[in-house]
Amino acid sequence: MKRADLAIALYILTAIAMLIVTIPSGILDIFLAFNIAISFTILFSCMFVKEVLDMAFYPTMLLFTTIFRIALNVSSTKLILGTGDPGNVVATFGEFVGGGDLIIGIIVFIILIMIQFMVINKGSERVAEVTARFTLDAMPGKQMAIDADLNTGAITDAEAKRRRDKIQQESSFFGSMDGAVKYVKGDATAGLVITVVNIVGGIAMGVLRQGMDISGALEKYTILTIGDGLVSQIPSLLISLATGILVTKGSKEADFGSVLIGQLFGIPKVLYIVGIALAVLGLVTPLNTIIFVGMGMAFVMAARMIESTIETAKIESETDMDEIAADEIRQPENVNSLLQVDPIELEFGYGIIPLADVNQGGDLLDRVVMIRRQVALELGMVVPIIRLRDNIQLNPNQYIIKIKGIQVSEGEILFDHYMAMNPGFVEEEIAGIPTFEPSFHLPAIWITEGQRERAESLGYTVVDPPSIIATHLTEVIRQHVAELLSRQDVQNLVNNLKDTNPALVEELIPKTLGIGEVQKVLQNLLREGISIRDLLTIFETLADYASTSRDTDILTEYVRQSLKRAISSKYFPPRETTSVVTLDPVVEQDIMKSVKQTEQGAYLALDPEKSRAILKSVETEVKKMENMGRNPIVITSPIVRIYFKRLTEEYYRDLIVVSYNEIGSDVELQSVGMITA
Repeated sequence: MKRADLAIALYILTAIAMLIVTIPSGILDIFLAFNIAISFTILFSCMFVKEVLDMAFYPTMLLFTTIFRIALNVSSTKLILGTGDPGNVVATFGEFVGGGDLIIGIIVFIILIMIQFMVINKGSERVAEVTARFTLDAMPGKQMAIDADLNTGAITDAEAKRRRDKIQQESSFFGSMDGAVKYVKGDATAGLVITVVNIVGGIAMGVLRQGMDISGALEKYTILTIGDGLVSQIPSLLISLATGILVTKGSKEADFGSVLIGQLFGIPKVLYIVGIALAVLGLVTPLNTIIFVGMGMAFVMAARMIESTIETAKIESETDMDEIAADEIRQPENVNSLLQVDPIELEFGYGIIPLADVNQGGDLLDRVVMIRRQVALELGMVVPIIRLRDNIQLNPNQYIIKIKGIQVSEGEILFDHYMAMNPGFVEEEIAGIPTFEPSFHLPAIWITEGQRERAESLGYTVVDPPSIIATHLTEVIRQHVAELLSRQDVQNLVNNLKDTNPALVEELIPKTLGIGEVQKVLQNLLREGISIRDLLTIFETLADYASTSRDTDILTEYVRQSLKRAISSKYFPPRETTSVVTLDPVVEQDIMKSVKQTEQGAYLALDPEKSRAILKSVETEVKKMENMGRNPIVITSPIVRIYFKRLTEEYYRDLIVVSYNEIGSDVELQSVGMITA
């Protein structure tokens, strides 16, 4: 066992032994002195500890010290009643603290008891109860704040875990403190009962056993009992004071003395007023002039010194800030931070800052968190941290979205306005500022708060500025989600799957495919909006076919066919007939004849004239589908799908290309056109 463990065990065993065995008065003096020392140690530790959680075992300390004090009370009671000699410490407290006068001793003892019960114990108990309640109530808000900081990149995962652990420790500590203060209160009550018993029992022992008269027995045993009560109540008072200090600490990471003195005497204006008031009282009233005027002058001089110190500190602080800034510029290693590129950035002008500032009621940070959750649920990928920055070079109401440091989109909003969009069936126009919705470039109108209700009643879709930015950001992320998936992200997904399916992962990676090849397959799926949440099915398909082909494009097609239930539900509503466009078999044959195989993979080498003819036919069919109010969907044979998609994706990014093997058997299709050359 460690020495500290032995010391604690010995401390408790000593207390238990004192409850059973009568100890000599000399040893009792040692234990009483030790108890007073421990009380002072706890008091000053609570005063000068920098953080409340540095005294996390304080409730346990209260229990141990309470048991030890009660044991001392029992031992001293045995000696008082048995021998009339409880030792030097008890006798000294009874005679010296009371001034050798029985009445003064009784009064001092009663005052201590009243202070203990009515002031310190009651206040500490109430503060501990309220602090515990508010700490527990504030836990959800603190957790959400940590999640928001983590999602915006303000803190790391390790820092977030440390903060969560600290919140849990604080709630446990204050919850324990709420009950621990009852120990001290109960100890004081027990001390009072023991005092009464000692007085009555002492008088009885003196009269009946020692043949003393009542007055002599009363004086002797009352003084000893008061000494015993004082020697117990003073340490108890110190512990109660320490408890009150600990639960009322306002700052959790500050030096107690410096903060207390700084807050009390840190404002020169206050000291000037106090000094003048004291001087006036000494001059115009019968109060002692020397004391009040002298103290008033001392306050004025202290105010002048503090004022000078504050001015000097301000100048030194400004100088230090300039030097720190200069040192930061001169340090060559700081250039390394400029080399880091954030995956996603949202930069905005100063006019949009209130939308991102929580203190001004902005909820843009919360919306960013919801975007990451939405994409994770929809596509099965954890979006990297989205960095929010203000940029004074932008127009006040402008914002830009960057992917890997390069601007990919921008928008502009009017802070105090709403965007109204006509869904297509509203005939009545509404007055406003014409604009375009940034996500889909649809015509819209900026309207005021007063017009919002009327626009909604007419059937307009009305959106507030934070929703506009959030929607735009979500669409940009969807468009670039494939390039945001890094090898490290894939490794994280692999690690998650390995926890539940280790055999599958060990079979596939790295024996059959590397992380880079799995990344390309997942990127191919994400590029066409296919969710990778069902990672188990994806990996099982790769494990089945990777032994025959390592071409990531071919493997992607196999995976898509395994995910046909998800693809069918995404594009083909149940119990509805979906209009689609098919691909001419002749065109399919021409495409397959033009596929060239290389060591780096296959590519399409189609005749330019034929490519233009195919794209022209695609344009015609897409317009036809859009005029019908349908999403353009092209159905091809499995082997042609990937190459036809590559042929058209640069011109028709939103064109959906699905093979026959990716369609469920319960889906009803209706061909409304054919793409020819």
